[in-house]
Amino acid sequence: MATVKLISDTEASPRVAAVFADIRQTRNSDFINNFWRALAIDPQGLERTWTEVKAVMAAPGSIDPLTREMIYIAVSIANGCSYCVHSHTAAARAKGMTGEQHGELLAIVGLAGKTNHLATALQVPVDPAFDIS
Repeated sequence: MATVKLISDTEASPRVAAVFADIRQTRNSDFINNFWRALAIDPQGLERTWTEVKAVMAAPGSIDPLTREMIYIAVSIANGCSYCVHSHTAAARAKGMTGEQHGELLAIVGLAGKTNHLATALQVPVDPAFDIS
């Protein structure tokens, strides 16, 4: 259950409506998900967050869009964000992620979590060869 009111299109201020329009245009979709509708209670925060998301996730770069989504899934799993796991898994599937790729991603996330916890528990010192400074 949301802790804030989800802003509908009819309730959107002009500033919120402009961000919603840009989301629709950028994503080539009429769908505005609940994350953006919740953020719309603070138009400035909505605009700031959308600008950053667009710059990182939608702008051209050396990391392809599917890989970006898969990284987002991994970080969302690590941070325990169920909403983001769901939304970015859907986005990754829309960008072509196969069931096999999803399974491999989850295996990597699970292994990284395990080995991260072991290294932390054992307080393993960083090897000098890994120091890039």
